[in-house]
Amino acid sequence: MDFVCAHAGRPATALTRRDVARALLAVPSGVALVGLPDLRRAMMSAGNPLSLPFWDSAKATLSSIESGVATVGDVQRWVESTGTEPILMTPSYFVWPEEDERGPVATEMFARLVAYLEGLVDSGEIDPDALAAGDQEARAAYESLQERWLGTPLPDGREPGFAVGDEQDEELFAAWDEEEAFALSELRRIVGGLPKQPELPLADLESAVTRLRGLLALPGYPANVLRACAGLDERPIPDDDMELWLSLAAGVAGPVSDLSETGDVPEEFADLDGELSMEDAALANLCAIQHADWLAGVAALARLGPGVLASPERMARLIAESEDIDVDDQDDDDLNTTEGLFTSVVSLWVHLGIVDADEVLTPLGWWGLPKALEHAWSSSAD
Repeated sequence: MDFVCAHAGRPATALTRRDVARALLAVPSGVALVGLPDLRRAMMSAGNPLSLPFWDSAKATLSSIESGVATVGDVQRWVESTGTEPILMTPSYFVWPEEDERGPVATEMFARLVAYLEGLVDSGEIDPDALAAGDQEARAAYESLQERWLGTPLPDGREPGFAVGDEQDEELFAAWDEEEAFALSELRRIVGGLPKQPELPLADLESAVTRLRGLLALPGYPANVLRACAGLDERPIPDDDMELWLSLAAGVAGPVSDLSETGDVPEEFADLDGELSMEDAALANLCAIQHADWLAGVAALARLGPGVLASPERMARLIAESEDIDVDDQDDDDLNTTEGLFTSVVSLWVHLGIVDADEVLTPLGWWGLPKALEHAWSSSAD
């Protein structure tokens, strides 16, 4: 009893089913099972007996854990059946962060919801015994009232679900910015340490940009992907050749906008089983490549210089074998995944003149790839 009270931060008379369940799960299941009868008697002596269905469900769940047959979902469902544990994922797919990953806002909102649910248990609107018995109607009502609470503004105007989501977005963006800043500093260090610095092949740049200006005026792939990645659907095409080329090359490494929705029809979004178009698949692949993979791949090409093969398969190998990033042991599936992502990259590199038709790194690619990557990451930071 002392442990449960300390774990919950409440006296025995105020303990809820959730408090007891969480305390039981905080110790080995065998220990919890042995102590369960004494804990039940102590709760009765304190005038807070809870209910027979709760104690039966506790014994059944702990026994399943001890025998190794309980799943994480089974245990989560049991804690939720106490009537005051927020549902981990609601029917509308709102997901609470893990307890040790909650920020101040998520921690506050979670505690507010627990208190709200406790009030509904006290008033009889929530029946924990029905939840423990697996009553489907009781479960559906339990989910619905939490959905409503998440979407109902608090007195201060904040809507709990959106407040938690906004905090998670801020944390995600902050982590992304930190990762990008580190990758940028490493890129500059690696390029600065090259024994020979690449020189701008001006004639190659002019030739590539001349082709690109004609290509960008065309509909469909790859022009639409290049325009979207560089944000050229929202702004004029630069007159300066170097600015245009760097914008396009940087866009491949860090797309700044999505494809234009002009011409899209609702049926395309409703068909979840349909195949992605070439444009959507290419953009999805570009967005899935991590900073570390870009850093490893471009750093390797910068060291090897023009004339080296830069095919998707070779890029996957260069990244897997890189000493510039921490790479776990990769199996064939990992290599195939990376190769698939860089298939879209290398295809666009051909149009940019970064690699030739044989997927070999050109002098323009050797000069421009590090600068394009720096341009992408510096622009994002700005």
